[in-house]
Amino acid sequence: MFVNLTTAYNTVSHRGRTCKLLQLLPDRHMVHMIMQMVSNRSFTLTTGNSKRSRLRRLKNDVPQGSVLAALLFNIYISDLPTTVSKKYAYADDLAVMHADGDWPAVEGVLTKDMATVSEFIQTWKLKLSTTKTVSAAFHLNNKEAKLELKVKYNNETLRFCSEPKYLGVTLDRSLTYHRHLESLRKKLTSRVALMRRLAGSGWGAGATTLRIATLSLVHSTAGYCALVWCRSAHTRLIDPAINDALRIVTGCLRPTLAVKLPTLADTQPAELRRNGATLSLARRTMEPGHLLHSALTLPSSADARRLKSRHPFVQPHNISSVHLTTATYVRRSGRITNGMRNERTAPPDSTFSSPTPAPIPPE
Repeated sequence: MFVNLTTAYNTVSHRGRTCKLLQLLPDRHMVHMIMQMVSNRSFTLTTGNSKRSRLRRLKNDVPQGSVLAALLFNIYISDLPTTVSKKYAYADDLAVMHADGDWPAVEGVLTKDMATVSEFIQTWKLKLSTTKTVSAAFHLNNKEAKLELKVKYNNETLRFCSEPKYLGVTLDRSLTYHRHLESLRKKLTSRVALMRRLAGSGWGAGATTLRIATLSLVHSTAGYCALVWCRSAHTRLIDPAINDALRIVTGCLRPTLAVKLPTLADTQPAELRRNGATLSLARRTMEPGHLLHSALTLPSSADARRLKSRHPFVQPHNISSVHLTTATYVRRSGRITNGMRNERTAPPDSTFSSPTPAPIPPE
């Protein structure tokens, strides 16, 4: 279940927020200072013909855009009641998940837990959007691919969505992330087209400016939530767009080997970025208090309800031993190491040929 709250930040009660801050923080002066920062806020409404309404005071809100907004909202919903299902929340994005081999059992547990969550939401003056709250099923049984969960909320069946979006990532039944990566490819293609307009042959921006634009427009978008979908077989869909951006930065032609482009552009390869972030997260999960600690330390046979992965996230026994730095990656893959050139147009031999790397002795 993916729970959506209507105008979540604007429905936070000031009195309820104060009560929960007092339960969390022992210092009343600190609570008073925080409340002074986020309270006593007012607004006016101005129409197109310059008419202005009278000053009105906000009674229920969390200041959106501030650093404290997400933190205060997390504190506000930190005491969600205990349910059979697992609950995951990031600010106002709440997910309720339950795994079982029997579909009626899943529907019954989720319906009961949604009633529990609904009682909490009504008690603390929050509002649940029944049109945007959806249910979804994730499994590998192709025979039941068209099966839809029927989870009820206030005697009303919530909408079932086969491809829900959570935190900007489109999920699918078997977690292949094909739809998400296809959408990401289109977004990257449009940003690469924008970069082409900046890179004219006679008047365009230089290599340094284009490199900064690539990092901010292309790599940042391509790396969002890469830890989730980097093991998908459809990751190759976004690689051509990234390579096109690197060709614009370096001025290389189409026959240039794609494996040489990151070194010429003085950037990390996209695959190395994704693998490095994955291994960094895997090492953090080895801490007992981490959210994913039990999921990685327990063998897959211990929980038969988990989806089997053709490409495991990481093997727990080799997390500490797998380490690949950028220098080692460049050296072992035979990449040229002259870095990015000062001019966008380089001699032909420097683009298509490179000295054969010496054999690397075993470590």
